[in-house]
Amino acid sequence: MTTVSIRRSDGKSVTMDSSAVETLKAGLRGQLLFPGEDGYDKARTVWNAMIDRRPALVVNCAGVSDIKQAVDFARTHGLLTSVKGGGHNIAGSAVCDGGLLIDLSGMRSVRIDPGAHVAHVEPGATLGDFDAESQAFGLATPLGINSTTGVAGLTLGGGFGWLSRKHGMTIDNLLAVDVITTDGRFVRANGRENADLFWALRGGGGNFGIVTRFEFRLHPLGPGVLTGLVAYPLKEAASALKQYHQFAKELSDETSVWAVLRKAPPLPFLPPEVHGTEIIAFALFHAGDTEAGRNAVEPVRHFGKALGEFIGVQPYRSWQQTFDPLLVPGARNYWKSHNFADLGDGAIETTVKYIGNLPSPHCEIFFGQIGGATKRPSPDSAAYPHRDAMYVCNVHGRWDTPAEDRKGMEWARGFFRDTAPYATGGVYVNFLTEDESDRVKAAYGPNYHKLAEIKKKYDPQNLFRVNQNIRPVL
Repeated sequence: MTTVSIRRSDGKSVTMDSSAVETLKAGLRGQLLFPGEDGYDKARTVWNAMIDRRPALVVNCAGVSDIKQAVDFARTHGLLTSVKGGGHNIAGSAVCDGGLLIDLSGMRSVRIDPGAHVAHVEPGATLGDFDAESQAFGLATPLGINSTTGVAGLTLGGGFGWLSRKHGMTIDNLLAVDVITTDGRFVRANGRENADLFWALRGGGGNFGIVTRFEFRLHPLGPGVLTGLVAYPLKEAASALKQYHQFAKELSDETSVWAVLRKAPPLPFLPPEVHGTEIIAFALFHAGDTEAGRNAVEPVRHFGKALGEFIGVQPYRSWQQTFDPLLVPGARNYWKSHNFADLGDGAIETTVKYIGNLPSPHCEIFFGQIGGATKRPSPDSAAYPHRDAMYVCNVHGRWDTPAEDRKGMEWARGFFRDTAPYATGGVYVNFLTEDESDRVKAAYGPNYHKLAEIKKKYDPQNLFRVNQNIRPVL
């Protein structure tokens, strides 16, 4: 018989009755993992190497029955509980120290209904899994920019990607979910059934239960799409960003252009002498006719004297993997983020200044352009409220060793502080780090109180608290 010392949600450690642990283990289709066992370290490892937590137990779920049993076990014993999907969240909320980890990463099924243009997705699936299945039928939905990102976490925080200007946020394309609630019930939520829960899950994160299946609306796309990169030296970045700011106002919803400032990676279309120097690169995507797309992005090629460019038609799946080499797991990552309704001179000049003083060659600042269809729903249409955002800015601090932490974090925080006067005050919840619990209300703005009410209804004991937590109203 196995005894386990495990943390409760109140922070105290207790010794679990061995019979309860053995009963849980016997009832699972998946595995119950203990520290030191094969698979334990893999389960507790997440994308951000700054997160190094050790749960006392891991339920490696094989299906909905396992999820339900894990939730019932956590609730009955009042355990500190975390939930892992893709494990890509910057704050590392997939893993808790000393508690119970409910690991969904093995549940990666993606089933496409091509006639109905609908995808049915399990909570451990990645964007790469989703794209492989949906693109087999020439279909897609707005869903991130990095193929190793988990579908579940991205969606529950709101979600956006290259198709968002045309088709909205990820949550704007979410049709329904199946959920295990904190009391162990299996419920379906959509616009008609459990509509309050569906509202909360569209941006409210993992606060309300565990989604066991997502149902997405799909749109025709590809397989070939017009994409590309145009790079300029840092000395031209301020001018290029000011031109971009004006250019972006005239873009149709089919075109999206992101700005990325960093040291140049060894891209084949850049001269070797440019590699490792500070640049601004514009990432181009067009979701419609190829020739119309070439005309739409043509001005980007003339923001200055380009160092190099690569523009052409490629498979959508390939474009979704373009930035994967810059985001491989195992590095230490620290982010700060702002939403911008506009890019004024102050924000531009501050950005260029900070790129001139990068603490690591892996750091970058990007402006992800949304707008278009993302701005049309009302701020109270779902938990995600930031329909005024035109750009989501992420300060992506990334380095290799703990010795670099202080310098890198101070750089990111300095940029955040100095650009705050030009930002909206809102923030995309998926970009919040673990030390930013004070910004959770900013992530939800006027929707926070309603979310706290719904939290009280579905999780009054705050079982699901290892996240950017919305506390239930008293």
